[in-house]
Amino acid sequence: MSTQQTTEDTLTEFTRVGPDDPRYLAVVDKRFNKRFSARPDYVRLVSSTDQVVSAVEDAVREGRRLAVTSGGHCLEGFVSDPEVRVIVDVSPMKRVYYDAERNAVAVEAGATVGETFRALFDTWGVVIPLGEYPEIGMGGHVVGGAFGFLCRQLGLAADYLYAVEVVTVDESGRASSVVATRETSDPHRDLWWAHTGAGGGNFGVVTQYWFRSTDASGENPARLLPRAPESITTFRAEWNWSEIDQPSFLRLVRNHGIWCERNSGADSPYASLWTLLELHRKQFGKIIVRGVSTAGDGADSQVNDHLAALSDRVGAPKAKELARMSWLEFALNPFPDMFAMPPGGVSAKVKDALLKKRFTDRQIGVAYDYLTRTDHDVMGGMLGLATYGGRINTVAPDATAAAQRDSILDIACNTGWLDPREEARNLTWVRAFYRDLFAESGGVPVPGEAYDGAFINHPDVDLADPALNTSGVPWHTLYYKENYPRLQRIKARWDPRDVFRHALSIRVR
Repeated sequence: MSTQQTTEDTLTEFTRVGPDDPRYLAVVDKRFNKRFSARPDYVRLVSSTDQVVSAVEDAVREGRRLAVTSGGHCLEGFVSDPEVRVIVDVSPMKRVYYDAERNAVAVEAGATVGETFRALFDTWGVVIPLGEYPEIGMGGHVVGGAFGFLCRQLGLAADYLYAVEVVTVDESGRASSVVATRETSDPHRDLWWAHTGAGGGNFGVVTQYWFRSTDASGENPARLLPRAPESITTFRAEWNWSEIDQPSFLRLVRNHGIWCERNSGADSPYASLWTLLELHRKQFGKIIVRGVSTAGDGADSQVNDHLAALSDRVGAPKAKELARMSWLEFALNPFPDMFAMPPGGVSAKVKDALLKKRFTDRQIGVAYDYLTRTDHDVMGGMLGLATYGGRINTVAPDATAAAQRDSILDIACNTGWLDPREEARNLTWVRAFYRDLFAESGGVPVPGEAYDGAFINHPDVDLADPALNTSGVPWHTLYYKENYPRLQRIKARWDPRDVFRHALSIRVR
């Protein structure tokens, strides 16, 4: 086919690529979690909203199930699903610019977190509290709420969402684009609200976001969003597993939980400190704590106080490292060892939960058992505990679709493997670990006094399996709590044919 495009129609046709085209494989194989794979009939590479409309309408007319990809970092098989016949790839849509008409900073859905960080910083010196990994695509990230290293200080990225452009499909099968804003007078406001935490693949194809702080004034884009940190201080420290017995493990995790309970308020002097405690399997050899501070000259003191609290009656960690750098230098390459991937990537299972209170001693005992037991050789297994709360918890649960606004920790039971033959062993270990952590509530973090459900950007289809979720509480309550009925009404209005669906998508009532 000729590479000269003279009309929108020929350009749209040109970007429809099949299995014999290397661009097809580039889209299908860019998935983060290699556990899942897809073989769609074709892929659409789109670079404008009009092209998205055309691609969606074609798929609907042809009766082909479609899915959308941006950065390719979905943890479950929502895009890499054998039933998906068309993948619409929005990654060519990467513009970041100031929209004077809406007085907001616009970011197209194909831009990555890193590309967005760079554009915001280089152009205006501002920041949005996006996720940790710079290769994540904005399209599916913000719609799930999005939290990262700056969340305790600045909140969720969705808290800064002013408007969103979405390509939807009506009852007749016609696709069209709509812009929904947070303005109370906007008749489409519910669609904006749904994109502040309900997750991707529910209502349509996001093509563009607009961001502005709720309290921003004036028309200077450099004043519409938070200023980027003047500097970033990172730290990393570790304990040798060989020096940690069960009592000291109990004290370490208990100390960490107590610190989180005491320092997760928005007014805490430690709100500018985010940390991650990595409780790796004993065979890994070490337990790691790392973190990020934006406290400038006070960062070293913050870090030392945090490590002292964790080390009480445990012993100081070894190999402590601190480094200070610019925000952008850090944001574009954060903790290289944490995000390093072997050639070809890995298969993974991540089981997320949000906690309102620290783990009990019983749960810490469960963690010790699963991290030290020898009947399961799971080298990639770990329990991660990321500090949460702060500014996030100043927003009402129904102000956005992100309902979890009272948590102090985001935790995850993780495992990863390279050899497909190791899948069953790894899944057995991580599912049993998670089930036993939450044994008293049916194997899942039922929202209540101690837990706050789970985070939809870390999806886990196990929560919809009655064999693994025996709580009697449906998966959608774990993810959306009381916001789910409203999301169902929005789904019925904007996607009445259920064109956009996956294993954990909003169900039409």
